[in-house]
Amino acid sequence: MRILIVDDNPTNVIIIREILKKENYRNFITASSAREMLDILGVTDKEADGTRLRPSGIDLILLDMMMPEMDGIEACRVVQQHEHLKDIPIIMVTAVGDSKKLAEALDAGAVDYVTKPINKVELMARIRLALRLKQEKDWHKERDQHIQDELKLAALVQNAVLSLPLVDETFEVHALFQPSFELAGDLYAWYPLGDGRYGVVLLDMMGHGISSSLFCMFIASVLKDTVTTYVEPEKVIQELNRRFNQLYIEKQLVQYYFTAIYLVIDTRMKRIDYVNAGHPPGLFFEGAAKRPVLLESNCHPVGLFDRMEIQPQSLTYEEEGHLALYTDGLLELVKGEHEEQLDFLIGHLNGVHSWEEESMREAFFKENENKDRDDDKCLVWISLKKG
Repeated sequence: MRILIVDDNPTNVIIIREILKKENYRNFITASSAREMLDILGVTDKEADGTRLRPSGIDLILLDMMMPEMDGIEACRVVQQHEHLKDIPIIMVTAVGDSKKLAEALDAGAVDYVTKPINKVELMARIRLALRLKQEKDWHKERDQHIQDELKLAALVQNAVLSLPLVDETFEVHALFQPSFELAGDLYAWYPLGDGRYGVVLLDMMGHGISSSLFCMFIASVLKDTVTTYVEPEKVIQELNRRFNQLYIEKQLVQYYFTAIYLVIDTRMKRIDYVNAGHPPGLFFEGAAKRPVLLESNCHPVGLFDRMEIQPQSLTYEEEGHLALYTDGLLELVKGEHEEQLDFLIGHLNGVHSWEEESMREAFFKENENKDRDDDKCLVWISLKKG
């Protein structure tokens, strides 16, 4: 433990040093002014941008309140402006009995105070308390950093299971994705099924955070086998429902479920078969049409019940077109009723059939890049070409 003693009166410094020595605290340094203290800490009062310069190596500061040029309260405020210093506990040492001044010192960032003449028992009790609290805070910060590192690694793993863009002569699929937290509850994937057919799925797990992402990763682990084995939309969704319900957790307070839209696109027959399990409607634009065909929900979300009765839907196309699938995080960009939100999406998605990533990113993702997000946002774009 390294303690910094700051006082312009040499006698006060000697008294505190002797008290510390008798209590076996021998790792301390001294400063005769607030500016000297700031130099030791590696900052000056003019550097208030919070930029980290170097580790301070100081575990506790005993700071005199009344000093010339810069008093202890102002020095305390400067320290608090630097992220790498603000957790160092500061104990004010003062002869002032003014309760307003003491309150001002605590508001400025001091954790405690002792009054002059210094009482040895009181000083050591307050030092031990401040150091104990710092140790606990340091432990929590180290643990939180470890958790953040683990979450970032988990996010990389989660991102690795998402399908890469696919470009064929008659079929093309791309996606944009922005999680609300480190881990997400959205998942998309696509698989060639042979003979010009492709399976495309987009799902949105209930909730956010670690629990939802773990459920999402479980679905990702069984998705490819399910799609390539069962192929047909109603069978795939029923099998996902069966697999998901195997994750029964006793005494689980929250029932997890997910919405999903799964399509089988046959580019030779120009046919789209799909099931929408409680998901926002997919949008299909064909030719020069400005209003899309809506691929609306035709059954309840996956995981709510043991069995699902599903009537798959189909549509055909003759001209070039594109499909836009999305999660409700995109709808929530617009405040208002569902119809208003849908009109907003249609207005931005009804252009050319080819994928234009920059314009899609600009319309739906860029404006909110640095803001706190309430929900994951995902857009899947499927281009259907003549070939």
